[in-house]
Amino acid sequence: MTEQPTSFERPETGAAPADPRGALLRTTGTAPRAPGALPAQARTGETPPAGTPAGDTEHSQPAAVEPDTHRPRPVPEGVPVQQGTEDDKSRQDRRTGQGVAPGRPTPMRRDGDRLRFVGAATRRIARGIDLDEIVMGLCRATVPTFSDAILVYLRDPLPVGDERPTGPVVLRLRRTDRIPEERDTESGFAPAPQPDLVDLTPVTADLCEVRPGGALNEVLRGVRPVFADAPAARAALPELLGDDVTVPGGQRAILAPLRGRRRVIGAALFLRSPERMAFEPDDLLVAAQLATHSALGIDKAVLYGREAYIADELQRTMLPENLPKATGVRLASRYLPAAETARVGGDWYDAIPLPGSRVALVVGDVMGHSMTSAAIMGQLRTTAQTLAGLDLPPQEVLHHLDEQAQRLGTDRMATCLYAVYDPVSHRITIANAGHPPPVLLHLGGRAEVLRVPPGAPIGVGGVDFEAVELDAPAGGTLLLYTDGLVESRLRDVWTGIEQLREKLAATAQLTGPDHPPPLEALCDEVLDMLGPGDRDDDIALLAARFDGIAPNDVAYWFLEPEEMAPGKARRLARRALARWDMEELTDSVELLVSEVVTNAVRYATRPITLRLLRTDVLRCEVGDDVPQLPRLRQARATDEGGRGLYLVNRLARRWGATRLSTGKVVWFELNRG
Repeated sequence: MTEQPTSFERPETGAAPADPRGALLRTTGTAPRAPGALPAQARTGETPPAGTPAGDTEHSQPAAVEPDTHRPRPVPEGVPVQQGTEDDKSRQDRRTGQGVAPGRPTPMRRDGDRLRFVGAATRRIARGIDLDEIVMGLCRATVPTFSDAILVYLRDPLPVGDERPTGPVVLRLRRTDRIPEERDTESGFAPAPQPDLVDLTPVTADLCEVRPGGALNEVLRGVRPVFADAPAARAALPELLGDDVTVPGGQRAILAPLRGRRRVIGAALFLRSPERMAFEPDDLLVAAQLATHSALGIDKAVLYGREAYIADELQRTMLPENLPKATGVRLASRYLPAAETARVGGDWYDAIPLPGSRVALVVGDVMGHSMTSAAIMGQLRTTAQTLAGLDLPPQEVLHHLDEQAQRLGTDRMATCLYAVYDPVSHRITIANAGHPPPVLLHLGGRAEVLRVPPGAPIGVGGVDFEAVELDAPAGGTLLLYTDGLVESRLRDVWTGIEQLREKLAATAQLTGPDHPPPLEALCDEVLDMLGPGDRDDDIALLAARFDGIAPNDVAYWFLEPEEMAPGKARRLARRALARWDMEELTDSVELLVSEVVTNAVRYATRPITLRLLRTDVLRCEVGDDVPQLPRLRQARATDEGGRGLYLVNRLARRWGATRLSTGKVVWFELNRG
């Protein structure tokens, strides 16, 4: 194992001045540059003309520019010159930059140069947020300043946090980078031949398995970078790169393990060409710093990616995956988080089908943009769905949500708007708990802010909520939203509501007075009203287009709970189907209506309701005052009953039963011919 050096060489008197950014030293013959200017990248055997700008900023050193005020210092007395394999003349030439082809870079020779380079490189690496940015920052910071080429290997898959990966450790080549073979001649650089370096083509799709007890495993466990000529590295490099790849001899390659917080997550291989100075012992310290900062950044990027994935999944599961296809109403929705760094929040929307072809429209906002807010939002949304299934009035739903919020904690505050739309009566009932009022866009293009009682937010406690019933004209569009759409640091909530109303009216004018704008396009237009600086909060948006059900498409009767009720129900259904020119469904409807009404008559004590709805399907609803829901079961051969729901399940397109505050409704649907 190659140990880390603890000393460094200092240039002798007369050494060439160093690049103040810790980059490559320039040899004599390079054109002078103004203080603070970036030197051009030199090529083999060439010197860029004076005043030529840097040609390839992608591979230039990213550190801050400083005036060239540093001067070489003489070797302190008593510090002996370290002995090596070269003679004194060669070492002197390398120190002073003499004996090197004009225009070729010479290595960093002073501790200050290396410190400035490491500082600039680590800042560039630290700018990355995701995995690719960090790996790219490592490559761009080191090529060509520190090495002529680099290969970065990472574990596949990368471990996340404290989890213990199962199976063998596998390294996958994540990225390679090297000095480009050609320069842009238009910017003042002529193509120049590159020195022979490692051919990266055979390893571009390499996948290496780290064998336990192997040479590569020992190097990675050692943590410290090693030269390629070290005994451990000579056996580890063929295992990493393959037998077909030859690494330059001597100290022209450094293999540096990338170690995260608790484990090695990869390796980096730094390479220098034969035309360039070989690495020095102090360069192992530089490689160690680069590897450490890169590994820690990669570790944090993986954790950030996992947290972002969890946040996205949490938000996705908290919100409806698909809006229901309710009768007489079309729906569209949008959700935008407050920012990319806060992917979860407390805003939610929902659309819940109710008995009688009604639909509940809900939008709410829990304070905050954290996982806690999202968790509370999920609990309130689940509670609202449960209460909607009981067919409670909107004000009662908000009252129970208020009690649930108080049980969750004293500081669990939220606003909510709950509306129930009835397509048969063309009416909508709305209750509000401190939420911004909805906006109704009429068919003629007039946008109206509905006057609903504001109410107190959910979680305050001891507040009575009030509901109002309003007209829901056919062709109208109701827009429910959270305050993130209309309120920001640049405007108050009422100014935003007025801008929203004007935006809806202007959008409706584009399609004319007889054609409402498409829902999806309308939602996009509404979000376009947000300008720079307007995204301070989450945004939940729910749009409902009221189509309604025409009166001549509805047939409604009351039946007394007596033995003659099933026969009367069959006759009424047959007449309605004949009036609607749907005689092909007569047999199926009569059979199913008879079975459902017979079951209701058996237990009901009050009049039974029978309703037929003609929309894109034929829907039949039978209501009674018994709260117990029927259950589908397999009747035995000796049973006289129990086959009614079995027939409904086999013949109907869909069927179900919903409990009401006054009983229940059993319904089924049949496809129209």
